[in-house]
Amino acid sequence: MSPTLSTIASMTDQDKNAGIEAHLTPLPDKVGVDGLEGKWREHWDAEQTYAFRNTRDRASVYSIDTPPPTVSGHLHVGHVFSYTHTDIIARFKRMQGFDVFYPMGWDDNGLPTERRVQNYYGVRVDTSLKYDPDFKPPFEGTDGKKIDAKDQVPVSRQNFIELCERLTAQDEKHFEELWRQLGLSIDWKQSYHTIGEHPRRVAQKAFLRNLARGEAYQKDAPGLWDVTFQTAVAQAELESREYPGFYHKIAFRFEDGTPLYIETTRPELLAACVALIANPEDDRYKKYFGQYVYSPLFKVKVPVLAHAAAEMDKGAGIAMCCTFGDVTDVEWWRDLKLPTRSIIQRNGRIVMTTPDWIEDEGGREVFAETSGKTTFSARKVIVDRLRESGDLDGEPTATKRMTNFYEKGDKPLEIVTSRQWYLKNGGTDKALNAELIERGKQLEFHPDFMRVRYENWVHGLNGDWLISRQRFFGVPFPLWYPLNADGEPEYEHPITPREDRLPIDPTNDTPEGYDESQRDQPNGFTAENDIMDTWATSSLTPQIVTHWEEAGEENQALFKSTFPMDLRPQGQDIIRTWLFSTVDRAHLEHNCLPWAHAALSGWILDPDHKKMSKSKGNVVVPNKPIEQFGADAVRYWAASARLGLDATYDEGQMKIGRRLAIKLLNATKFALAIGREDEQHHVGESASATWNPADVTEPLDRAAMAKMAMVIRQATDALDSYEHSKALEAIESFFWQFCDDYIELVKNRAYGTADSTGHTPLDAAVLSARTTLGLGLDAFARLLAPYLPYATEEVWSWMHEGEGSVHRAAWPDPMMYAQAAFKVSPEVLTHAGEALAALRKIKSEAKVSMKTPILSVTLGALDEAAEAIQSTMSDIAEAGRVVGKITLVRAAAAARAAKEALDTAAEDTEAVMNVIVENSALGEPPAKRKKN
Repeated sequence: MSPTLSTIASMTDQDKNAGIEAHLTPLPDKVGVDGLEGKWREHWDAEQTYAFRNTRDRASVYSIDTPPPTVSGHLHVGHVFSYTHTDIIARFKRMQGFDVFYPMGWDDNGLPTERRVQNYYGVRVDTSLKYDPDFKPPFEGTDGKKIDAKDQVPVSRQNFIELCERLTAQDEKHFEELWRQLGLSIDWKQSYHTIGEHPRRVAQKAFLRNLARGEAYQKDAPGLWDVTFQTAVAQAELESREYPGFYHKIAFRFEDGTPLYIETTRPELLAACVALIANPEDDRYKKYFGQYVYSPLFKVKVPVLAHAAAEMDKGAGIAMCCTFGDVTDVEWWRDLKLPTRSIIQRNGRIVMTTPDWIEDEGGREVFAETSGKTTFSARKVIVDRLRESGDLDGEPTATKRMTNFYEKGDKPLEIVTSRQWYLKNGGTDKALNAELIERGKQLEFHPDFMRVRYENWVHGLNGDWLISRQRFFGVPFPLWYPLNADGEPEYEHPITPREDRLPIDPTNDTPEGYDESQRDQPNGFTAENDIMDTWATSSLTPQIVTHWEEAGEENQALFKSTFPMDLRPQGQDIIRTWLFSTVDRAHLEHNCLPWAHAALSGWILDPDHKKMSKSKGNVVVPNKPIEQFGADAVRYWAASARLGLDATYDEGQMKIGRRLAIKLLNATKFALAIGREDEQHHVGESASATWNPADVTEPLDRAAMAKMAMVIRQATDALDSYEHSKALEAIESFFWQFCDDYIELVKNRAYGTADSTGHTPLDAAVLSARTTLGLGLDAFARLLAPYLPYATEEVWSWMHEGEGSVHRAAWPDPMMYAQAAFKVSPEVLTHAGEALAALRKIKSEAKVSMKTPILSVTLGALDEAAEAIQSTMSDIAEAGRVVGKITLVRAAAAARAAKEALDTAAEDTEAVMNVIVENSALGEPPAKRKKN
C-alpha cells in the first residue's frame, strides 16, 4: 500500500518546481517544550486534524487495527512504548497522502475487569439473586486492598454487569486522557467498547454463521479448568510454571500379588486410574502389555497398555493414566478409548459420592475419607494409607515439575469434563491447519523472524479453540435450548435468533415462538448461560472497526474502503492468542487475511532487565515521565527501540529526546530570525519567504541539500519497511550534523548585508545560505513530525502560518533536495565540518575562547577531503575566526596516520578525522566585558 518514490514526488510537484512558500509568524522571545501538549492538543481537537475523511477509494486509505487495551485499572509505560510505534506509522502514512483510518477500542470484558470490579466494589455474583435496581455497592474503591470472597457482598449477575460498565467507563476516561497527552493521532470518533452494542452484534453474528457452517460446535469433553475462577481455559491461555511436588513410588499388583511400581506426583488420583501406560519400545514392560493389575487401596482392575507418548526416562518409565491428571492423560484416554472415571469437581475438591467402579469395601472406606476434600488434603490421606498398606516404597522424594496454570491464575489447572463451545482452528482438522499455515506465509511480519512463532503455534495445536467461559461480564452466546417434558435441555437442537434481533442476552430475551412464562419450564426453553471468551470478541476487531455488514450505505462504504486492513500492531506475547485467532476468524468468514502487515513490539524491561508487568509490581505509570520530560521525549525513547526487540526503561533516553525537541525549537527560531531582526534583537512582525531550490548555489549549501535528499530516501525506505528506529537514527544523526556543522559554518554568511528596509537584492551567497536553512528546517519539521508531534507542530506554525498542521503536510520529497544539490556530494559538508572541528580543537587545547582569532594555520587533509575543504574555505574561515592565511596541504601520510589512530580509538568515537592541524598561530583572546 505504500506509494513509490515517484508517487511521493507527484504529491509535491508545486514545491519541487517553485520551492516552498513560507509565511513566517512573529517569533516568541523564549522557546521551550513545556506547555506544548496542552496548546496543540486543543488545536488538533478543534481542527479535527486526525479525523478520517471517509475516502471511498481503498487504494487511498491506510487502515490500522489498533489493539484495544484491557481496561483493568491503569496503563503502564509498556503500553506507551508499543502504541507510539503504531502512531509513528499512522502519522507517516498520513503525510504520504493516505486517508488514515486509526480507531481506538477498549477491551472492557473478561476476567481482569471482573476481578477489578470485585475488588473495587467488594461484590461477587450470585446467579440465584434477582436484579436490584436500587443496589448500592458497599465500597467505592478499596485503595488496592484485596477483599476476600467471604467478605464480598453477593449481587445478581445484572447488578454486577452494571458495576463493570460503570467502572470501565471511569477507567477509559483516564486511558483516553493518557493517549491524548502522549499525542496519539487517533480519530476519537472511531472508538468502540468490546462489550458495546455494536461489538456484541458483530461477535454474535459471526458465531451464528460459524455455527451454521459447522465451524462452531459444542461437546462434553475433558478440558482445562481453573478452580479459583471457576471457568474453562483455552490452550492459548496456558502458562507453564515450575511447581514443587513429590514423587511417590507406589505398587500396583498382579493377581498373585507381584508388585509393579509406578512413580507419581498425584497419588490422590489413584481412584481415577484407568490404565498403566509404558512406551511400546521399553523392554522392561513389553511382557506386561495386555495384562491386568490392581490399584493399591481401591483394588480396581486396570490394564497395562502401550503408547508412544510414554517417556521411558521419566520416573519408573511406566505411569498411571487417570481421568484426568494432565493433558497427557487426555491424549492416552482418547487414543486408547479408555473409560472415564472422574473424581475432581469444578471446585477442585474430590466428589462427595463414592464411585460405583470401586467395589472393594476397604477401597470404598478409603475413598469416603477423601470425599469433599481439596486435592492437597486428599493426597495426605492417600499417602498415609499407602504407608499403612505397604504399597508405598520408601518416602516421597521432592521434585519440581512444569505444570499448566491459567495465565491469570495462581493454582495449577485441573482437567474437568464439561459441556463447552469450540471453534475450529486447525487443532483437529489437518486441512484447516495447513490453510492457516499458508495464511501466515502470506502475512508480512515485522520483524520477519516473528513468523516462526506463528507457525510453531499453529503446528503445535492439539485441539480446537475453546470459546465458552463460565463468567458473567462478556458477550453472551445468542442461544436457547428447548426443554423436554422432563425439563431436560436438548443441547443438540439449539434455538438461534434472527440476525436482525442481535445483540441479544438469552437470559433476558425470549426466543421466537415462546413467551417468558415458558422459561425454565418443561416443554419450554432455557438460556445458554455461558459467555464468549474475551478473545472471541477481540479476534473480530477488524470486522468491528470496519462495520462489517452493518446496515446503511456509510457503513458498507467504510467496510469496502478499509477491509482487509493494512496493519495489525501488537505485542509479541499474544501472537498465539490475538493475532492467530484473528487470522482464523477472517479465514473462516472472509477467506482472506484480516490485514497485510503485522508489527510486533518487544517488551519493556525494568532496570534489572525483567519484563514489566502489573503482577510483578515493577511497572512505571506513564504519566510521571510525560510530566517530567514531556510527551515528545517519552515518544523519542519509545521510537528508539526496534520492533520485536525488548527495551529497557531509560530516562536517559528521554532526556536526549527532550534535548532534541528543544534544539529543533532553538535552531528553527535562530534560522528564521536571520534577516528579520530589528534593533531590539527580536522579531515582532510577520513576513514571507520563498525557499527555491534554484537559489541554492554554494558548494556547502548544495552538500547539505545532497545529504538531506539521501536522508529523506533512507527514512522513507525505513518507514515503508516499518523500521521506525532506523529512520529516526538517520534523521537525528543528520539533524545534529546540520545544527553543529552546517549552521555553525554558514551562519555568518547567512546574516549578510542589506539596507535598513531589507528590500535590496541579497547577495547570491547570502540567499543560498538562507534558502538552505529554510529548506532544511522545513524538511526536519516534516521528518521529525511522526516522532516529536508537539515540537514539530510548534516550529511549523512559525514557518507556515495559516497553512494547516505539519501532520497534514506532505512528506518531504527527496527529488527537490537532490535538485538543489546539483551533483555536489554530501561528503563536502562532512569534510568542512571536520576542518572546523580541527580549528576549534586548536583553541580547546590552548584553553582559549572560541572567539579567539587564528592568525594563520596549515591544514593537512587526505586527498578525498582536500577538494571539499578548498571549495568551502571561506565558510570554514568565517566559522573558525581565521583572520589570516589558511594553508591547505594534501598531507596524505600524516592525515592517514591520524585517521588510523582514530579508527582504533574508543568505541564511542563518532567520526574519523580526515583533517589535521600541522601548525597554527593564535591571536589575542577577546577581552572580557566589564560588568557595570
